[in-house]
Amino acid sequence: MTEDATKPDEASATRAQLLKLAVEVGPLVVFFIVNARAGIFWGTGVFMVATIAALIASRFMFGRVPVMPLISGACVIVFGGLTLWLQDDHFIKLKPTIVNALFAAALFGGLLAGHSLLKVVFGEVFRLNEDGWRKLTLRWAFFFAFLAILNEVVWRTVSTDAWVSFKVFAIMPLTMIFALAQIGLLRAHEIPAD
Repeated sequence: MTEDATKPDEASATRAQLLKLAVEVGPLVVFFIVNARAGIFWGTGVFMVATIAALIASRFMFGRVPVMPLISGACVIVFGGLTLWLQDDHFIKLKPTIVNALFAAALFGGLLAGHSLLKVVFGEVFRLNEDGWRKLTLRWAFFFAFLAILNEVVWRTVSTDAWVSFKVFAIMPLTMIFALAQIGLLRAHEIPAD
């Protein structure tokens, strides 16, 4: 295959990754903007609508909805709905704590049962040996537990607007930095292609 023949594939892969990122981050950005202009309750309502739109867009653009955004989206609907119904912003603030705690518990529980749930979710993307899957799963489980604790500390100690900014501008970059920090582990435990 020539270098020119690979360029369209790389370009379309890059476009697909950017679209996927936009679908995942878009609702958060909308939440931030609407909260800044109209308050937490309007922000929450628009966040719910944007989340549903993002899940539908993911299904149509990529042919499926990944498990983690689906679970997170369901929690946005439940906790956002409680926030609006009861006019109490504590519910939307608890959502990241509960989602991250659920992910951590599922990953830790899978490891205790002798399974790497990340292998089930990402087994088609990464080819790792069993030790690599175990280590990667353990690291992500601890990271999700850290995010749950961090969210609890932040929402209980800062204003609502500061918490929304933290949710948009701290959680996502922290997650990306953590994911990039796993590249060494992925390379060290990669199973060579046949």
